[in-house]
Amino acid sequence: MFYFRLQLSSLVSNHIFSAKSFFSMKIAVEGCCHGELDAIYAHIQQLEAKNKYKVDALLICGDFQAVRNHRDLQCMAVPNKYKQLQHFYKYYTGEKSAPILTLVIGGNHEASNYMWELYHGGWLAPNIYFLGHAGAVRLDGLRIAGSSGIFKPHDFRSGHYERLPYDNGSMRSIYHIREYNVRRLSLLSGANIFLSHDWPQSIEHYGDLQGLLSRKSFLRGDIDKGILGSPPLMGLLRTLQPEWWFAAHLHTRYEATIVHEESPQDAPAPVSQQNPEEIKIDDDDYVSSSAPGAPTASSAKNPDEITLDDEEEAVEAPPQFPPSKKTTKFLALDKCLPKRQFLEAAPHQFPSSGDDYRSPRLSFDPEWLAIARAFHPWLSILRKQAPFPEESEARAMVARELAWIELNVRRDEHGEIPVSDHQTFVMTAPGPGSEGQERNRQPRAYTNPQTEAFCRMIDVLNRINPPPPPSGNTHIPVASALPPPEEVGA
Repeated sequence: MFYFRLQLSSLVSNHIFSAKSFFSMKIAVEGCCHGELDAIYAHIQQLEAKNKYKVDALLICGDFQAVRNHRDLQCMAVPNKYKQLQHFYKYYTGEKSAPILTLVIGGNHEASNYMWELYHGGWLAPNIYFLGHAGAVRLDGLRIAGSSGIFKPHDFRSGHYERLPYDNGSMRSIYHIREYNVRRLSLLSGANIFLSHDWPQSIEHYGDLQGLLSRKSFLRGDIDKGILGSPPLMGLLRTLQPEWWFAAHLHTRYEATIVHEESPQDAPAPVSQQNPEEIKIDDDDYVSSSAPGAPTASSAKNPDEITLDDEEEAVEAPPQFPPSKKTTKFLALDKCLPKRQFLEAAPHQFPSSGDDYRSPRLSFDPEWLAIARAFHPWLSILRKQAPFPEESEARAMVARELAWIELNVRRDEHGEIPVSDHQTFVMTAPGPGSEGQERNRQPRAYTNPQTEAFCRMIDVLNRINPPPPPSGNTHIPVASALPPPEEVGA
């Protein structure tokens, strides 16, 4: 169903760590944000003072709630009593500044209109970067990939048809993960860190399940049915095999460790088992001898070594240790509330390129840019999604586009593609206080210059929020910005 071929190629060979010298980078991880940026940054400062370390970056696993004004609140799928501005708008308008680089993905309680503006990723506010509906970036050479939203089977194979103003259905379906983005992510050669809002399906069986049920007993029904979490995300976890996977959504802290199987050439014949992707999920927002080609004894000799006949004797080979299997450490965190486990500094010092301490560099990932360019013809903004290319064709396309990226997108002196060279934060909607009588109405759609810049960088058409036609020419059809019918299966 997806491009879930196991990718075990070396991360080093794909230039994820490209510099010659390294220092340690401390990364903090937050579960559901729910707009509580002030509290989150204050908690990080407390951790830094208590533990005598410096946090270099913060990762937030959805329900970020990038609400710029009261009209954005009308695009967020929550009961009215939860429609509060919270803290983000202060960072958006410049009243406050994010003290550390913050990378976020979307969840199921978002100002979806603003997230749509930056579908390909971009600065939500200065120093706060959204990975997009799906995306991958490099943080000092560390590949961080992410998937926004949650899984619902009835929308999974649809295109992105939702448009302002949203009705009750489209306000929810817009944050449902699409097959288009899962396929794109599955074409990555690997990842160091992966962010999701949803949990990968069945991940609960790789940790302290009884402890989880003692805290969240209402999950038992879905766990017993095998329908807790997202099947596509478990497919991505098995495919990308990241070192760390961080998630949120279920408002509890949970750890798990997944041990991956051997690579296909080394693994025994697979045992037939049920396909975990082929399931139904209830529609609720969860609240869900030598090997061939091996060198012979003679060929393994050093031709430059001088040996004596009486020194040549048979020596029994030492026992072979079994190769260590690759693992993914999963950590889900709670929402930001007092006495809840909502934020942690990752218990690992991630290697980072550089000689002296400085703020980490955020760069575009060339492989992801190639995937975005290769798959752009399949980006449907209608309800119907065109069939996708076969895996072999898709990978060949990405290889061709990676060559295009290498030739056409300039790198800096460190061999990186700095995000700041192409995208700069721009306010598109006004801050609070300007809504007037429109306060409780959904806003109009905005063209975001960052989306325009991303599309120019990889030389594709902006299908997300193209600029309106010039005011002097009212006869330019809006459909001119839409993909050809054959590209979206019309």
